[in-house]
Amino acid sequence: MNTSPEVDAWLAAYDNPQKDLVAAVRLAVLAADDRVTECIKWQAPTFVYKGNIASFFPKAKKHASLMFHRGAHIPGDWSSLEGDAKDGRSMKFKDLADLAKKQAELSGLVKAWCDMKDAE
Repeated sequence: MNTSPEVDAWLAAYDNPQKDLVAAVRLAVLAADDRVTECIKWQAPTFVYKGNIASFFPKAKKHASLMFHRGAHIPGDWSSLEGDAKDGRSMKFKDLADLAKKQAELSGLVKAWCDMKDAE
């Protein structure tokens, strides 16, 4: 798993009631595909592979929220992605049970991004 000390430090200092959920989503994204790495961009953990995949919205207090910067363009049917912007889509997780329910879709979404970028 490609964890970053920079993100470890960010998470250690993160003061939010969803801290444990954000940490679990982080690990789920990184476990989805070995090609994915992470860094801090826009003052939040961001997952990357040949471009930005998704970033946490760190101010969310009632759920963990991942913004898929180009989520509208990732091939596949992703029922948990929300939004109607030209490019971006978000996936929200209300608790660990919700993450467990959505984990297969999240993993598939991350893999689809990586495969799409490799095919370009």
